[in-house]
This record gives sequence, structure tokens and C-alpha cells, in this order.
Amino acid sequence: MIKLLQRYITPEFIRFVLVAILNTLFGYGVYSLLVFLGLHYSVATLGSTVLGVLFNFKTYGVLVFKNTSNKLIFRFVLVYCVVYLCNIGGIALLKAIGLSNYIADAIMMVPVGLLGFILNKLFVYSKKI
Repeated sequence: MIKLLQRYITPEFIRFVLVAILNTLFGYGVYSLLVFLGLHYSVATLGSTVLGVLFNFKTYGVLVFKNTSNKLIFRFVLVYCVVYLCNIGGIALLKAIGLSNYIADAIMMVPVGLLGFILNKLFVYSKKI
């Protein structure tokens, strides 16, 4: 069991989780600042999403996957779209069996986080591409 965990819980994966926490704090911080400055929540959400994707692209690229190429931004955005669609699909399924929005979203954090890591590793920051 320990060898299996060591195989999948690599330093790169641990960095991914830590950077995900940083990225979440950044996105929420931007959103909160924009709301505090008087922007409508929809504009604040748009602003935090755009800035968050750009920030996340750089932090995942540099801190997790050790890649500084800006040419990968389109693949990164595509991965974000796939992860988003999987997330809302999963939430919809969980709501259909009677779970609340909050519980459904909390449950989906783990699978979409893993999906994000795998897709970024394979399709965005792969050394083979």
C-alpha cells in the first residue's frame, strides 16, 4: 500500500495541491477585492476568473511542472473548460440524488482536482508535446 501511494503521490502532485490552495486564495481574494470596490458580483466573478486563469497558468507551469512557456495557454484554457464541464456535470448528478449544492461541490473538489492534475500533466505541460 505504501509503495502504491508513493507511486502516485509524487512531489509534483504535492506541489499541485499546494499551488491549488494558493490559486484558490488568489481567486477568492481578487473576487472579494472587486466586490469590496463596489463591482457587481457578476463583474467581480468575471474579473477573478480571468485573472485567476492567468495566475493559475503561471503558478502551475512554473511551480508545479517547471515550465515557463506561454505558448501553452490555449491548452491550459481548454483543460480548464473540460474540468469545468465535468465539475458541473458531477454536481448536477449529485444534486439529482438529493445532495445540496454545497455537499455536491465539496464532493466534486477531489475528482475534478485529480482530473485537472492529470489533464495538465498529460496535455498542457507534458515533456512529450
